[in-house]
Amino acid sequence: METNQEIILGIETSCDETAVAIVKGGKEVIANVVASQIESHKRFGGVVPEIASRHHVEQMTLILKEALDEAKLSMDDIDGIAVTEGPGLVGALLIGVNTAKALAFAHQKPLIGTHHIAGHIYANQLMTDLTYPLLALVVSGGHTELVYMEAEGEFKVIGETRDDAAGEAYDKVARTLQLPYPGGPHIDRLAQEGEESIDLPRAWLEKGSYDFSFSGLKSAVINTVHNAKQRNVELKPEDLAASFQASVVEVLVTKTLRAAEEYGVNQVLLAGGVAANSGLRNALKEAFDGTGAELVIPPLHYCTDNAAMIAAAGTIAYRKGKRSSLQLNANPGLELGI
Repeated sequence: METNQEIILGIETSCDETAVAIVKGGKEVIANVVASQIESHKRFGGVVPEIASRHHVEQMTLILKEALDEAKLSMDDIDGIAVTEGPGLVGALLIGVNTAKALAFAHQKPLIGTHHIAGHIYANQLMTDLTYPLLALVVSGGHTELVYMEAEGEFKVIGETRDDAAGEAYDKVARTLQLPYPGGPHIDRLAQEGEESIDLPRAWLEKGSYDFSFSGLKSAVINTVHNAKQRNVELKPEDLAASFQASVVEVLVTKTLRAAEEYGVNQVLLAGGVAANSGLRNALKEAFDGTGAELVIPPLHYCTDNAAMIAAAGTIAYRKGKRSSLQLNANPGLELGI
């Protein structure tokens, strides 16, 4: 094996995607297979953990075989197995972790427990070389964080949500507007058709804080809808979506820009499911145009949960000598790290 050409198999089952990928050298994706469960959860308006776990059990061996076939490799060619250890839904995580442990034991391969958010951040490495120090804005259904990275595999969370994550707020607002699950893409689409005409709050918190809060904004949207119904006033969903998205995006972009300047970073990475939001992507491009920091935004298929990102982050851990034992367990509260 050539130096830095290790072949890592990644497994991701933290929520409602069953995913297996194979990545060479931490950057070259040679297989990336994802089985989505959106249709199964849509009628419930959100992810049902028990159903998610059952689907992972049904899909895992099929997805694993498909990834190996796509890569034209066997388990003998794999140098290590990276799996999402946490955070996530504990039942869903267990399917991936136990699959990885079984493969590691049967084929005598190194096992690497991997952090889901580290995966989202290192999804950007699949597109470009990362230059440190850098700042990552992680925005997903369960997380909203600003992460400063002075060097490879080093994470310092400088800001995080104190209540609802941005993606969670999107889904709750979408339910209020009676939009299908998942709500984020529908809000984004509506926002492009509407005008920012409704005054909604921005939670800046105390001076200098990089933390986020979206619970008050979510409540303000719900109250606006209820008040309009009580007064029999017609509220345009497009305008409400545009006003809500403008509030979320302004806070995210303003704090990211300020942190990038304060920490003097070379790059700013966008990561997580909400990284697919067109309003956020466009606002970040505009904000960082002409600044000293390079903005890196992953393509849409690397924003949502996938296993290529887990293999990419797992490669970093593999090179640093991290090995997990066969006692590895799902850890829904896992702290960010390599």
